[in-house]
Amino acid sequence: MKKIAILHGKESTFPEAFVARVNAKNVKGVYAEAALVDEVMQGNPTPYAVMIDRISQDVPFYKAYLKNAALNGTAVLNNPFWWSADEKFFNNCLATKIGMPVPRTVLLPSKEMPPDTSGQSFRNLKFPLEWEKMIEYLGGFPLFMKPHSGGGWKNVYKVHNFEEFFAAYNETNTLVMLLQEAIEFDAYFRCYCLNGKYVRIMDYEPRNPHHLRYVADHKVPKSLRDEMHAHVLNINAALGYDFNTVEFAIRGGIPYAIDFCNPAPDADVHSVGEENFEWVVETAATMAIERAQAHKEGANNLTWGSYVRDAANGHLPVNMMNSATPAAVKKASGKASKVK
Repeated sequence: MKKIAILHGKESTFPEAFVARVNAKNVKGVYAEAALVDEVMQGNPTPYAVMIDRISQDVPFYKAYLKNAALNGTAVLNNPFWWSADEKFFNNCLATKIGMPVPRTVLLPSKEMPPDTSGQSFRNLKFPLEWEKMIEYLGGFPLFMKPHSGGGWKNVYKVHNFEEFFAAYNETNTLVMLLQEAIEFDAYFRCYCLNGKYVRIMDYEPRNPHHLRYVADHKVPKSLRDEMHAHVLNINAALGYDFNTVEFAIRGGIPYAIDFCNPAPDADVHSVGEENFEWVVETAATMAIERAQAHKEGANNLTWGSYVRDAANGHLPVNMMNSATPAAVKKASGKASKVK
């Protein structure tokens, strides 16, 4: 019997529907349940062939548990080793190497020194930083500032001048922040990608109240949706996520990827809506069953992105733009890397 488990926290609608859907398919030799984590002994396996992780980003104990499970052959979705290493600034940096348009972004050191550090810990950091130089590179105000790691629209600021920027920066304590070009968008999309091949492009309006953000109907050409579909597949192949979302802000017909480090994205029926929820539940069940059937006892059943695989072989990322990439996307990608 290949057992599938979902590890989750406070959320209920998606985990419960996922377990019910897998079992309703009556696939011979496959069974799903909510994960039960008992005593964790080093080097001992779990009873699960596949585990979907929805909570370890908030519970370090679970992250360590999942790494041990993966070591013993469990297909953990998403890969707990890569998820631990990834963050939003690296995501943007990688995007510049594979031809995906992203807002110009700079990394800011934390406003306050981390615990157990002192001024000597930062002897290699230039001081003071040239704030005007960074703002010029970003194209001027307004700008967005947000944590380089984490999500959920927490600690996100839109700043319109230096006074607002420094006031916001002073509130960030020990958080490492991104300062990012503001894309004043005509339309916005949130795209699910599961198992590196299943994509759902969801019309989205981040300026609406949370429960109404998926109540949108953007009139864009099919060619633009096709571009987003291709970008979603490319970035998730590079990162190696089994379960992720990519957000695009459309400006001047160009889809700029805003956020694509969402390995436990919102899947609650009350926020994503009935149709999107049905797609996520059905597709996640299909993915988990596929992975259970492909599971090999005692093998490494994790997904590793092309960046890690190539790096292990001594190669830097290869720019994935080719002759099939729309000229407008190539142009935008080139502009995004230039200083104004």
